[in-house]
Amino acid sequence: MHDAVVELRGRESEVGTIGALLERAREGGSAALVLRGEPGIGKSALLDHAAASAGSLRVLRGAGIEVEAELPFAGLQLLLRPALGTPRSQPDAGGLARLPEPQRAALETALGFGTGAGRDPMLIGLAVLSLLADYAGESGAAVLIDDAHWLDHASRDALLFAARRLYAEGVVMIFAARDGEGTFPADGLPEHRLTGLSPEAAAALLDGRDLGPAVRYRLLAEAHGNPLALRELPIAMAAEPSPDLHANALPLTDRLRLAFHGQVSRLPTATQDLLLIVAAEETGEPAVVLHAAKVLGFDIDDLAPAERAGLLRPVGSGDSANAAIAFRHPLIRAAVYARAPLGRRLAVHRALAEALLAPEHIDRRAWQLAAAAAGPDAEVAELLERTAARARERSGYQAAAAAYERSARLSVQPELRARREALAAQSALEAGDLERARRLADHAAIQTEDHAVRAKLFHVQALASFWQRDFPSAHRLLLEGADLIADSDPGQAAVQLVQAVHTGWHLGEPALVEAQGRLRNLNLPQEHPLIPVAAFVARILDSGPGAPPLTLTGTLAEIRARGEVSDQVQVMLCAVAMARGQDREAHMLATTLIAKCRNTGAAGRLPTVLGFAADIDGFAGRLSVALPAATEALDLSRDTGQQHWVSQLSSVVAYLHALSGQEQSCRDFAAAGMDGDSTGLGAPGAPWAHWALGMLDLGLGRAEAALLRFERLSREPFNHQFSSLRSIPDLVEAAVRVGAPARAAAPLARFERWAESVRQPWTDALVLRCRALLDDEAAERLYTEALATHDIDARPAEYARTALLFGEWLRRERRKAPARTQLTEALTIFERLGMAPWAQRARNELTATGVSDGGERPRDRAVAGLTPQELQIVRLAAQSLSNRDIAAQLFLSHRTVGYHLYKAYPKLGVTSRGELKELAAQLE
Repeated sequence: MHDAVVELRGRESEVGTIGALLERAREGGSAALVLRGEPGIGKSALLDHAAASAGSLRVLRGAGIEVEAELPFAGLQLLLRPALGTPRSQPDAGGLARLPEPQRAALETALGFGTGAGRDPMLIGLAVLSLLADYAGESGAAVLIDDAHWLDHASRDALLFAARRLYAEGVVMIFAARDGEGTFPADGLPEHRLTGLSPEAAAALLDGRDLGPAVRYRLLAEAHGNPLALRELPIAMAAEPSPDLHANALPLTDRLRLAFHGQVSRLPTATQDLLLIVAAEETGEPAVVLHAAKVLGFDIDDLAPAERAGLLRPVGSGDSANAAIAFRHPLIRAAVYARAPLGRRLAVHRALAEALLAPEHIDRRAWQLAAAAAGPDAEVAELLERTAARARERSGYQAAAAAYERSARLSVQPELRARREALAAQSALEAGDLERARRLADHAAIQTEDHAVRAKLFHVQALASFWQRDFPSAHRLLLEGADLIADSDPGQAAVQLVQAVHTGWHLGEPALVEAQGRLRNLNLPQEHPLIPVAAFVARILDSGPGAPPLTLTGTLAEIRARGEVSDQVQVMLCAVAMARGQDREAHMLATTLIAKCRNTGAAGRLPTVLGFAADIDGFAGRLSVALPAATEALDLSRDTGQQHWVSQLSSVVAYLHALSGQEQSCRDFAAAGMDGDSTGLGAPGAPWAHWALGMLDLGLGRAEAALLRFERLSREPFNHQFSSLRSIPDLVEAAVRVGAPARAAAPLARFERWAESVRQPWTDALVLRCRALLDDEAAERLYTEALATHDIDARPAEYARTALLFGEWLRRERRKAPARTQLTEALTIFERLGMAPWAQRARNELTATGVSDGGERPRDRAVAGLTPQELQIVRLAAQSLSNRDIAAQLFLSHRTVGYHLYKAYPKLGVTSRGELKELAAQLE
């Protein structure tokens, strides 16, 4: 190994950064960093330095291995091995045994220690976070991952999820990855790109070498400060009296490969063949390498010349006999494999397959056989399909996609090829690899005439298009797919049409009406559980008097009587219920789904249902409940890469900030919600963003600006969305305030027709309030009826707004005493809810009636000053949940929960968990 001081010469800045991260972990904080750079730039040397400098920190060291990039959780298993602990039969042993049951089961299944259905990949990421927090203990931990660009996707996603949610665990995670777009996407993590060494540091690396001035100058010029080039190119030049490594202006990486190629070519033939075995099975397990070597007639001692040449290095902390065999640098492996003739490579892969007969190596064997196949091979294709199925069972969807795709290429029968390619497309979609899913589905769709297969492929293409915000293509594909199977499989057709209602929602009313019509006309079997779903969804746009409205409660009862529907369908029902004004029922279903997501670790679906609950709590003005939920949902949607929900939830948070009068925060989140409109149809969060900004202006007295925002919502493509309908009472108020009531006439008529259709007391109360604003003569009667119709417990904010408007009207009529009654009640509610602009309006009106301004009253001590996450954690702690229970619910580590409680106690004026129970009522 090179001297550490020389190895890190010129890297003082990076060494300082890593030192600061390690110190942060020792102090109980957490951090993550991605080191990027070209091959040989010094990433591994910095990880070596981090490991050597860890001191009291516990070190976990891992690396991505190129030949295992298609084996799900292979990288994670190697990294976590020291942290897994003893078997779970010893409950106090730590490691896996200490994880909450859903997390433990998910991680055991992922790592191949247990069997079970595939779990939400984010639950596995949460299990990794919990495991790392436990492993860190009181001393802290450094998690170092080299060659992260070669991690299998399942391991990568789990580690990145954990890294993004680090906070106060005493864990630092450092990833080293090559440059290049898409090599290791790590959005949200800080990055540092390593560039070439300074001329002075580069020159110092050549000191002591017997190089002439001209050669030395040329090396410094061509190496561009790359430490590996500065070390290896002189070796190549020394072996060749007149080298011309730069004659063809090759990229530096290729010149280095040539340098290593030259070193390998001077070794004995047997040694070169053995190196090819190591290159083709990079895990370097001695038993596997030795077995394959014997199959080909070689002995492990034939590796000795490569070891003497410094091309190999042992890996592992055990004795040298059991240490894995690895190349000193990945480019050596690439050079060895690339230079070998095709026939020799195929023979090596066959030998390795023979060496991997043990049951635990079944998937590695399948891939080696695939690499050894020179053409279609039905038997190997079948083995790879089984490998893909096992990967899906372990939530390794990207690995499953790769195995299904390779299986399809090796398939002999066209029907099998199309089916396997369709499975590959589905797996790629589940992995979130939308481009790959679309490519595979596009290719498979032209290979088969089977309507059922084509419908599934259209479904994959549609979902990929939807998540890429190509709503028109998604809508068309869903309709076409449903048409193909409307007669043969009406149940699946119904699923696709329900989703077409969703895509139509984003396109506008005509597309939505078309999808509803097809859903109504679908001939489902009488006992099918989707019949009540279809009926409920088909009524989403009903307005005006007519048949009694279908309710979410009744629909769910009908479904249960017929069978079960997926959680995805229930999420859709929740959205439809909100569109039909059934907020109480929708909130109950959302709460049930939230609990299920938390219990099962379904972090991918949680942002959607959390967002629904936050919407409804926001409508009611329960900001102290809505804001933590919306913030958690937004953070989770970022962590899980759901850009659609990032847009939508950013705007929901903006709306909540508008109600509380936080102007800059409202504008910032609204801008984020409207960002990314690439389709011309508006970003998903655009309707909510317009509503948020309109409410901000209305609350702050800027009625004309508010009116323009609300009128924008009343036009296509927003006019069918419930943010458009629900903002109409706000539009009416703004229009009256600017003296233009005529601008409210058409929107109010639309709201009245909708209220007649949905038949909800809260919509009836808002109709009465709007009519009171427009009819001065009947105002007192209408306001009184509106207040009597409101449910003050369910929707206190709307009750208070009606009381405020009534009080303002009474004051204008010079009826100060009754005005004070209404305004005082409104002020009390607004202050309790934290709706500062509306409280100030009520306060100003009270002053105008002759009541002295007592100033803004402080909000309850249990809420004031807490961040949304602190408030959420304190609420759960007040329910006697342990830190680990809270962590499992909120997808955090138990150490982060403890840190937030430590910060919250002084703000609340309490010193222990027991005192929180006394504040429970005030926290709601």
